[in-house]
Amino acid sequence: MISRTVAVASSVGLHARPAALLAEAVDDSGVEITISFNGDEADAASLLEIMTLGVKHGDEVTLSTDDDSAGDVLDSLVALLSRDLDKE
Repeated sequence: MISRTVAVASSVGLHARPAALLAEAVDDSGVEITISFNGDEADAASLLEIMTLGVKHGDEVTLSTDDDSAGDVLDSLVALLSRDLDKE
């Protein structure tokens, strides 16, 4: 299993638009990825599951996968979450 931790840069955290962009990127990658926050886990390809985590601006989340060859995918998702997706 590999993982990456990132602070969420979006000013409203992982709510509607940022969560949708993350879920779409994960779905497009074809890799099964889990997002974790405060001990809770969610399918990172599911908009609703992401939103139920209640992640706010500046909170740290961990993205993980059992696919050891998906480091580049995790890196691209970290880059995505490191931007303020509300302003784009």
